[in-house]
Amino acid sequence: MLTLVPTPIGNIEDISLRSIEVLKKAEVLFCEDTRVSKKLLALLTERFGIKFPDYKFISLHSHNEKSTLDSIDIEIFSKECVYLSDAGMPGISDPGFSLIKFCQQKNIKHDVLPGANAALVSIVMSGFDTKNFLFYGFLPHKGKEREDTLLKVLNSGYPTIVYESTHRILKLFEEIATTAPDIELFAIKEITKLFQTTFKGCAKELYEVIKNANLKGEWVLVINSIVEKEFDPKITTLLKSLDIPKKDASKILSALSGKNPKECYSLLL
Repeated sequence: MLTLVPTPIGNIEDISLRSIEVLKKAEVLFCEDTRVSKKLLALLTERFGIKFPDYKFISLHSHNEKSTLDSIDIEIFSKECVYLSDAGMPGISDPGFSLIKFCQQKNIKHDVLPGANAALVSIVMSGFDTKNFLFYGFLPHKGKEREDTLLKVLNSGYPTIVYESTHRILKLFEEIATTAPDIELFAIKEITKLFQTTFKGCAKELYEVIKNANLKGEWVLVINSIVEKEFDPKITTLLKSLDIPKKDASKILSALSGKNPKECYSLLL
């Protein structure tokens, strides 16, 4: 039996009673980082006086999960096994997906407990419409892939959640402020921790605020993405007939339709 157990994302008291009970019965702990998991268990023992078993620890992270699962003795799952990522819900921008897929392929009994998750906290706290929303996790770090992905996010038509590190958060705000200065953003850093901080406003305003803010910590950004506007297809035909550069025409079509300029350029060819 395998159980994926969410861990606190900042406040130790967010561990659930059910998670503690599963950990008390476990025999094997798969961990994204065994050092982080051992520290969590020590904090739980210190804070709540909980006595945990003498586990068998197995490291399972994004760099070794394939080799580990290829070589593992499946009989280990006859024991009570738990998977812990470093913080939050395993499988959400954290390892865990491959382990679940492995269990499904091998008919190993498995379960996932509910618990702490930064994405859901941020979308609810944003105040944006939560009837439908998208989650992109971490954007590509650089280059055309990052540029293209960000354009998709900005034009998705739904509130969209992205994660970003302290080292790239200012760059992300600058990119959004340059591309879509009036788009509405909600940002939160250090969720559930002592110095949890939130920001809300249009991109161009928040970029100026963020430049002077303490950037330390993990960030979640909710982008209230542009909703595509209804427009008359005759506009495309008209723009094609005008004696103006396709690049300029695509910008006009983008402003009228809400589509990104590259998509509009393709429509005009």
